[in-house]
Amino acid sequence: MKKLITIVTILVLSVTLVGCSVFNGNKSNTIIIGGKNFSEQDILVYMMKELIEAKTELKVEVKPFLGGTNVVAQALERGDLDLYAEYTGTALMNILGQPMVTDPDEAYSKVKAAYQEKKHAVWLKPFGFNNTYTLTMRADQAAQLGIESISDLSKFTPQLLLGATHEFLERPDGYKGIASVYDLNFVGVSAMDPGLTYGACRDGKVDVIDAFATDGRIPAFNLKVLIDDKRFFPPYYAAPVIREATLQKHPEIADALNLLSGKLTDKAMSELNAKVDLEKKDPKVVAKEWLLAEGLI
Repeated sequence: MKKLITIVTILVLSVTLVGCSVFNGNKSNTIIIGGKNFSEQDILVYMMKELIEAKTELKVEVKPFLGGTNVVAQALERGDLDLYAEYTGTALMNILGQPMVTDPDEAYSKVKAAYQEKKHAVWLKPFGFNNTYTLTMRADQAAQLGIESISDLSKFTPQLLLGATHEFLERPDGYKGIASVYDLNFVGVSAMDPGLTYGACRDGKVDVIDAFATDGRIPAFNLKVLIDDKRFFPPYYAAPVIREATLQKHPEIADALNLLSGKLTDKAMSELNAKVDLEKKDPKVVAKEWLLAEGLI
């Protein structure tokens, strides 16, 4: 009887160990990609997933719409994520706390070096588009008031309402900074979720919003991007950021994602965003269709 119990115990342990071995093996062959809480990031998450799975033997788990910049950046540092898409201006000012740099190449070089040294993370080659922050308002209202630039806007802010995301209101490269540089004194400021600001501006619920330059709702809703005549906003070129340990283990990821380098123009990204935000297409489908059309998968 004791011998039987011993044999059964050994068999159970063997199965358990084999199961653990298979699980760990699968996990070691899986990377996790995260994204922030807006459509463009969702598209990029699935675009990177499709490309990595097509060009390597790796499997990809995705965690889209995790939250704002700090949530996703901290998840990468903790090791909860292996990879996500970040923007140079956001990394430089909001994450690293460094002064603004207006030259795109210099901004990229600075964040690449700082991340390698301080965060043990690697910036791969930029996708190609610059999703800079903008202040945006209805085109007809801007024409009526004679507003072309943010300096023009400053004369009218005591009678205008700003609608902005929570993150924009808190960031140094967001409302506090630009309000100081341009002397903006809105009659009111309304904090809103990222997906609601464009519709609120179109419908007249607010007069001015913070917007992303590559958002397809700007032309679709007849909104006007105001000229940043004092060049407050830094360049926000997007690129994949990957944990150094992950890249050392799987260098093939860089080869796969660098195929996107320079391929996503401002216009292309704006069109993809519009497919999700306006046509209500699934970002997974939008990402895959674009990769197929470009011959990347």
